[in-house]
Amino acid sequence: MNEEIENILTNKKIKPTAVRILVLKELLSQSKAINLFELEKKFEKVERTTLFRTLRTFVQNNLIHEIDDGTRAAKYALCDDDCTCKIDDLHLHFFCTRCKKTFCLRENNIPTIQLPDNFLVETASFVVKGICNQCNS
Repeated sequence: MNEEIENILTNKKIKPTAVRILVLKELLSQSKAINLFELEKKFEKVERTTLFRTLRTFVQNNLIHEIDDGTRAAKYALCDDDCTCKIDDLHLHFFCTRCKKTFCLRENNIPTIQLPDNFLVETASFVVKGICNQCNS
């Protein structure tokens, strides 16, 4: 498993350090987006700044994407293998108002929006809020 994770990091031009391997392994095990606080709880012996820098490195190298779901705590989820985090790669997210989990809806791209002349999109966020299937059962 570690060799596979090292290959993922290397393919994204990220040096595989012990912390980066641990963080990526954790992200791979998640079915929802995770925030820095949740990572801190899982890796209590790792400094917050190290975890934050690891996440920043992953974002900068298009391994993960950052999600603003309105909770004031950025959440992170893995990108698809061919993701460049350009506007065409962006997708919707679902925030459960009960359990506070955020899920990627990869099959739903952010819709194309007609902008006025000389407006340039840099990023977009589209979050649907409601109740997830686990909370709704």
